[in-house]
Amino acid sequence: MSANVTTSAQASANTTGAAPLSKAVLAQTRAELTMTLRRGESVLVTLIIPLLLLIALRGFFKMPIDTLLPGVLAVAVMSSGMVSLGIATAYDRYYGVLKRLGSSPLPRWGLLMAKIVAVLGVEILQVISLVLVAAIFYGWRPAGAFWLIVPVLLLGTAAFAGLGMLMAGALRAEATLAGANGLFLFLLLFGGVFGSLGGVIGNISNALPSAALANSLAGALTKQGVSFSNILLLLIWAGIFIVAAALTFKWE
Repeated sequence: MSANVTTSAQASANTTGAAPLSKAVLAQTRAELTMTLRRGESVLVTLIIPLLLLIALRGFFKMPIDTLLPGVLAVAVMSSGMVSLGIATAYDRYYGVLKRLGSSPLPRWGLLMAKIVAVLGVEILQVISLVLVAAIFYGWRPAGAFWLIVPVLLLGTAAFAGLGMLMAGALRAEATLAGANGLFLFLLLFGGVFGSLGGVIGNISNALPSAALANSLAGALTKQGVSFSNILLLLIWAGIFIVAAALTFKWE
């Protein structure tokens, strides 16, 4: 991230001497969203890969689109909030970019909020692109309470962005890079993203935020409805990760 863009929250606050905290958070949110969209590798991870995954799984494995779409949406949230955000923040911290924000009026929770909102902006593009491809090329149509996708995505984003920031603020950049990618692969294979695995592994995966997110999205997009237990589970994971990230995050 460019130092000039990253410190926009600090500049916004210092020009008035005591700028409202909301303005600092808003300025940092704009900076985060702008830099996220300018990163070629970030766009690849957050936009292109979920689309390729949707097309590949549908084309080669003939997965039902009603099962496939919620799972790919969950993967998109994980790639945006945990992988892309976590790794980018870890390297910003490693190179000393975040150190400048540490002396600004922006608190740690303000940075966390700005990054979560920026991730949500990217996810809007993800949802639109995935839904359009599913509808146009595979004949998918929503059969449930489609509006429920909004609170579900909010909770899922909070959980995985909180996890990404937790790793980025507590681990070295190299450890975050390895950990985020390794955890993403684990959740993709064993996290219940594309349905329950059954047995002991299935019971464990059903308690993970990846399964709770995918199941809630499936419920919102089909007639089965959203389970309160999955929403509660997402809420618990989001609370744990966000609070832990806010308490342990280090600027340098």
